[in-house]
Amino acid sequence: MSTAGILIIGNEILSGKVQDENAPYLLRELRSQGVDVLRVVTIPDEVDLIASDVQAFSRQFDYVLTSGGVGPTHDDVTMLGVANGLGRKLVQDARMRTLLENALHGREANESHLKMTVLPEGSELIETPDLWFPLVRVENVFVFPGIPSLLRAKFEGSRTRFEGSPVFLRRVYVTCIETDVALDLQELLDGFPELMLGSYPQFGEDGYRTLVTLESRDEGYLRRAVDALLARIPTDYVLRVE
Repeated sequence: MSTAGILIIGNEILSGKVQDENAPYLLRELRSQGVDVLRVVTIPDEVDLIASDVQAFSRQFDYVLTSGGVGPTHDDVTMLGVANGLGRKLVQDARMRTLLENALHGREANESHLKMTVLPEGSELIETPDLWFPLVRVENVFVFPGIPSLLRAKFEGSRTRFEGSPVFLRRVYVTCIETDVALDLQELLDGFPELMLGSYPQFGEDGYRTLVTLESRDEGYLRRAVDALLARIPTDYVLRVE
């Protein structure tokens, strides 16, 4: 099983000025890659906090993904936090400098531009055609931009870097409330202890009252579990299975 931790970095997220779109996207896409995300943390633009969480996450998980804090302004301190967390120096990266100069098309780089060419020593640059600024990887830490459109483009360009075992999912929509099937779900787990089982009440007008999700990395095991559930609950409770 491959695991990941996600660090969402930005004062604007914690203050409510900006709504985070990146964690939900990364959760979905990493799941589709078969990678289990075990923790998501949102932290401010503070070097010591970034360093502490990067260090801890890097030791605990196969992949660490950070989002935000990689621009040219005073509050863009993610690179320093990552460097400190991994015990590395910040250095001006020659390849990053070249990419910047190419992007400027002959204009002279100013101090703000040059800040973005300073990276943790030994960084790998994963270049994509959407922006001159590449995805930066340091050990098992991937430093993504905070702008959602750029983060998504960079994840698509690096998707194969995140490898895990596929998870198979089935959804059972039932017209009864959770308490009507709670015992059936518990007994299902007794028979299928490796099953990842979820139950979610619905209060809208979509025709069902509870969504039951069944997941497994073994497709045959999942199929048998679904059949066992459907055999346990009354047929008229089942709206549809997807």
